[in-house]
Amino acid sequence: MRTPDAGSAVADAHRREWAGVLAATVRVTRDLDLAEECVQEAYAQALVAWRDGVPARPGAWLTTAARRRALDHHRHAAVAQRALPLLVVDEVAPEPVGPPPDDLLALLFTCCHPSLTAEARVALTLRLLGGLSTPEIARAFLVSEPTMAARLTRAKKKIATAGVPFRVPAPEELPRRLGGVLAVVHLVLTTGHTAPTGATLVRDDLLDRAHDLARLLRSRFPDDPDVAGLLALVLLTDARRATRTDTGGALVLLADQDRSRWDAAMIAEGRSLVLGALTSRPVGRYAVLAAIAAVHADAPTFDDTDWPEIVGLYDVVLARWPSPVVALNRAVAVGFADGPDAGLAALDALAGEPRLAGYGYLAAARGELLRRAGRREEARTALEEAALLTANDVEHELLAGRLETLR
Repeated sequence: MRTPDAGSAVADAHRREWAGVLAATVRVTRDLDLAEECVQEAYAQALVAWRDGVPARPGAWLTTAARRRALDHHRHAAVAQRALPLLVVDEVAPEPVGPPPDDLLALLFTCCHPSLTAEARVALTLRLLGGLSTPEIARAFLVSEPTMAARLTRAKKKIATAGVPFRVPAPEELPRRLGGVLAVVHLVLTTGHTAPTGATLVRDDLLDRAHDLARLLRSRFPDDPDVAGLLALVLLTDARRATRTDTGGALVLLADQDRSRWDAAMIAEGRSLVLGALTSRPVGRYAVLAAIAAVHADAPTFDDTDWPEIVGLYDVVLARWPSPVVALNRAVAVGFADGPDAGLAALDALAGEPRLAGYGYLAAARGELLRRAGRREEARTALEEAALLTANDVEHELLAGRLETLR
């Protein structure tokens, strides 16, 4: 039986090193499934080998073990048949001590290839770079485990059969490829910030992965304003993580959060990145979204929030990148800037939007504005609808508490 030290070290290495170890192993296997298998075997081997002590560089140890497994597999002719068609990769370097940074980027761009659907890109990124299990990803997407397993399998096969290259795109390809990668990282951020389902509000593993990926992109593309805007958005959003739930795991609304516990270093870095990204022309979507987060971060108290500024920034987003969810967020901001009746009027304009049908936040926002307007019976009806549409336990408990006060 493994010691607790070995088990916790392997778990920590899974959180920190999975993506890098897998990326380095793909370069040997040229096959995503085989690479995953070899990396999983390396982690299983570590559970035993690390009983006598954790290596100084766990990632390098795991990378070496996984790549040796891969080379052992390749010595058998049957594997060569099974692995075709193969990913197109550069020549394999002999026995590395750790994954080069471009291997991580190559894996990220492979997962986000435009030949895949948007859903497949996010799911594959969560699986291969986030290290999430198929059941975990299925829960995040609100689909069954067999459905998600089939989706992942199809995505991997499409990558192999389409001859998707395992590399960072050439400079002339980047303009049409980088946007898709940034969109996937943004979706990882939003999914981690508020989990669609489950017993916790925040998915720390997804937030950490979004942070790592945004940092990785920033290190590779330091002059790209969209990358800077995305990293700023990640930092300014994640700076509030520790205050979004209380010690019992219950949701703490923005108005009630202890702002002295927000991460000042992350806010300062995010604010600096925003200022730089906003000077580019045209201004990117992530820079404007990060600017909204910066307005919240700059307010010493909730009552000091510059809501008219936030409404104006949402107007910019809607004008250039229209989205019903952004329109919903703008309506909520209008409710704080101009009062609940104005917010309700903005929400009423979205009542016929088919993409918001069944979207719990629409009903929740309406219920809160009705409550603030003193229309208690209507508020209760809206919040009851929101509770029916909410799959996250923490958010559901908050709605139940709101309903209890209305009763």
